[in-house]
Amino acid sequence: MAIKTILACLSADTDADAVMSAAGVLARRHDAHVIGIHVLEALRIYPGIAMHITDSVHVSFQKAQIKQADELKEVFDKHTHAEDFVSEWRLVRSQADLAATRIVESGRCADVILMASAGEDADGGHVRLTEAVIREAGRPVVVVPAGFDADALGRSVLIGWNGTHEAARAAHDSLTILQDGDMAHILRVNDNNTPSDDDTISNDLAAAFARHGIETTLTTKVWESPGVAAALNREAFEKGADMIAVGAFG
Repeated sequence: MAIKTILACLSADTDADAVMSAAGVLARRHDAHVIGIHVLEALRIYPGIAMHITDSVHVSFQKAQIKQADELKEVFDKHTHAEDFVSEWRLVRSQADLAATRIVESGRCADVILMASAGEDADGGHVRLTEAVIREAGRPVVVVPAGFDADALGRSVLIGWNGTHEAARAAHDSLTILQDGDMAHILRVNDNNTPSDDDTISNDLAAAFARHGIETTLTTKVWESPGVAAALNREAFEKGADMIAVGAFG
């Protein structure tokens, strides 16, 4: 099943270009409809804090929200105005809901959701937003690294495999992005205590991908310092992968 609806979440002007660059790469390849979404958040008042919020504070907050939305709309238009794929700008108010709730509502109708990476400099709010969407949307989420500006995405995918249902979901979700002739590199990091049956299951997964016309490799490596994340990154670099597909939790 090909990607036909992409939801690109634009939350800050510092990462909007990266998210839209990734959306453009996928949309051109799959002839997909791109929805750019930004949520206007309400000013939250916590009842446990004894503090008076003046009308001027509310006005200033709303003006800042609108200014940011306009700037993000400009980034969206810059990346879509000359493209052949269909694009749609969606400005949503959260009101009493969290921003994640409104993103999840739209995301459940998309084939894939794109969000900016919560990098080292990201605040706690962005981290919580990303986690909430990944956990609650029920759709695959592509987390786009800062500064992304590549011509390929999802043509060579490294799949982290440990046999869990999170790994299975991520592996099969990647088939939405992969096309005939693309490459999937399945990596299992073995701690030497894994039952031998896992080798059979890994082989079955590789065979299932091959039936889709995907060129598939299967690699097993022994767990070693500094850990699985480093092994995934190293293998992705060595294989020339442009995406890593793993279960985000578990």
